[in-house]
Amino acid sequence: MTATISTFALADTAAFLEEKSPEEILHWATSRFSPKLAMATAMGAEGCCLVAMLAKIGRPVRIFNLDTDYQFGETMDTKKRLEEKYGIPIETVRAARTKAEIETEFGPDLWKRDTELCCRIRKVEPLRETVKGSDAWISAIRRDQTPDRAQSAIVEWDERFELVKVNPLLNWTWKNVWSYIHTNDVPYNPLHDQGYPSIGCWPCTKRVAEGADPRSGRWSGEKKECGLHSR
Repeated sequence: MTATISTFALADTAAFLEEKSPEEILHWATSRFSPKLAMATAMGAEGCCLVAMLAKIGRPVRIFNLDTDYQFGETMDTKKRLEEKYGIPIETVRAARTKAEIETEFGPDLWKRDTELCCRIRKVEPLRETVKGSDAWISAIRRDQTPDRAQSAIVEWDERFELVKVNPLLNWTWKNVWSYIHTNDVPYNPLHDQGYPSIGCWPCTKRVAEGADPRSGRWSGEKKECGLHSR
């Protein structure tokens, strides 16, 4: 843990921010950590909301997308539309090894045989490298998404990546997300309108039946986390 923040300070801050709005939480985070503040986004509805909020605040945040080589074309188009509307560059981050190098070492379609390893190589390790030098990172998780995320705090120490993690949308629901998008005309991934509430890599993302768990379309229900937010 950094010398400038302690476990007790984080707990007190999390308690203070628990009832605050996402915008207020982001104001606190950017004033406390910018410019050593990062945010990863896969251009899901929640991430789009955060990009819009950060654009209004205007403090420097390093926003990046983990390009796994398997993202939907609609996701990449959403990235472009967010950049154009808000004037905020979204950096593209890739794994240390190319797709060809990964396939040479592990064989083709690693995602079919070992989703944990595939996610670790293409998402977890690149994020770890990208946030080095940052003091905190922002995530778009919500408590109502998975059991792991339900245990999160608004502000917490992230042991996996060894920095502070800020979760501004933790108390929001799916309804809150879409209310913000429609009220503020936020660009979003059109796949959300086609039965994809949770969008990741195209081989591991399926449509979800009405009324089903929104994350049941990820990894064919095999798991609900890629490793970025596991506890």
